[in-house]
Amino acid sequence: MIAAVAVCGGFLGVFFMIPLRTALIVEEHGVLPYPEGTACAEVLLAGEEGGDKSKVVFAGLGIAAVYKFIADGLSLFPSEVNFDIQNETYTCGIGMDVLPALAGVGYICGLKISSYMFAGGILSYLVLIPAISYFGGDTASAIVDEAGNAIPFNQLDPGSIWSQYIRYIGAGAVAAGGIISLIKTLPTMVKTFKQAVGGIGKNVSGGVRTQQDISMRVVLVGIILIAVAMVLIPSIPVSPAGAVIIIIAGFFFATVSSRMVGLVGSSNNPVSGMAIATLIITTAVFKATGTTGAAGMIAAITVGTIICIIAAIAGDTSQDLKSGYIVGATPRLQQMGEILGCIVAAIAIGGVMYLLNAAWGFGSEAIPAPQASLMKMVVEGVMGGTLPWTLIFMGAFVAVAVEVLGIPVLAFAIGLYLPIHLSAPIFVGGLIRSYVENKKKFASEEARKNAVDAGILYSSGMIAGEGLVGILLAVIAVFGVDINMSSIYGDNFMAIGNWVGLIAFAALLATLNYVCRNKKSA
Repeated sequence: MIAAVAVCGGFLGVFFMIPLRTALIVEEHGVLPYPEGTACAEVLLAGEEGGDKSKVVFAGLGIAAVYKFIADGLSLFPSEVNFDIQNETYTCGIGMDVLPALAGVGYICGLKISSYMFAGGILSYLVLIPAISYFGGDTASAIVDEAGNAIPFNQLDPGSIWSQYIRYIGAGAVAAGGIISLIKTLPTMVKTFKQAVGGIGKNVSGGVRTQQDISMRVVLVGIILIAVAMVLIPSIPVSPAGAVIIIIAGFFFATVSSRMVGLVGSSNNPVSGMAIATLIITTAVFKATGTTGAAGMIAAITVGTIICIIAAIAGDTSQDLKSGYIVGATPRLQQMGEILGCIVAAIAIGGVMYLLNAAWGFGSEAIPAPQASLMKMVVEGVMGGTLPWTLIFMGAFVAVAVEVLGIPVLAFAIGLYLPIHLSAPIFVGGLIRSYVENKKKFASEEARKNAVDAGILYSSGMIAGEGLVGILLAVIAVFGVDINMSSIYGDNFMAIGNWVGLIAFAALLATLNYVCRNKKSA
């Protein structure tokens, strides 16, 4: 069942991105940076050209790889630093993931986008969390301790308030921001879709090679066949109504996901937020049509899971297509590769999930699966009428207010939904780029551009370096090799490690600034 669900969601994610490629990847080139896609393209181009560009990329790759290995492999300092402020009346917190990839994403995105995202994080962690704890006071919250006693609001830590309350506000903001963004880009999408439909039946081998997509005839037939397969395959509990919801909501969230990763990168794509919005809508529809009980909840979770996969694959496909657009690849061949990759990945994921469940069981202490627990809670909340709709609508109207102010709502909503630990380092990366762009001591505008471009190359290397070491650390963990050296701090790992992590991150950022400064006259 897992593999079948993954294949259906993966195929739809790729198919939905085919008619959207021109609108989002081509026509908004320069507007949506697609940081990981741009980073991959820069690495490929630097490797092809060699020389100074290649050296800059591989310098970033090497330094980020060593940094990541020290932080998450040897654990000589935590990759997430956190500072909570708590007293008898309120609580709040601040922190950041001191990782090279996030700083690189921030540099590539620039200050404007990263600042909108960080503003959302400030609202959630330094306004809403303290407000909830302060106004809640010593009254009982919805969170209980190990003995089953309700914990007062002013005794909750920021993480608990975020997971129980802020997450729902953020999900409402993401859903509303996605709708607003979709409405604003609808004319371009309709134009692109009409052009794609007009090409049905035409020979895809004609025209400019770098503009060739898989035929729209194949796309439409493929979507219909997958919809039918989801209804007919016994192991996938999806009704015809559920299949219609998947196609409609899936296309919507594929578009929103692509725009989101285009703004802030795949690592910050709030897929779980889109999944929550999907579950709310789907479960409400099923409840209204009489599909309730265990069968209704299973069907709703299945629909939500497939749409979640669609959003994730659409975002990933967008990054790949962006890389291809920059380096001059053939989109049709890339799209065929994505489809093949979905099949292989689905089989692998099914096997891994089965083994993990057999070994420890999802929901256990070893594999708590918090997102799955949240999905379960949302479905049960809608079916039982206990979902905190007030929080969801609060988030939706925050998004509306932000849009009225003329602030790009999607980036802000993502920052509101995600932990501030992700938006803070992205903002720092954006600050460094702004500093380089506005620095006065440049011989010419060409020298300034060279400095900025050197930072993009170096940031691309940092993103790639962290990803490669992440794979290496996963392999080390599979073989059970323990390289953790955090014991050198004794019982003071977090107290000392937080400051060590900040110092290490500052040193990493200094290398980025150094590269930009020394390439200003290149």
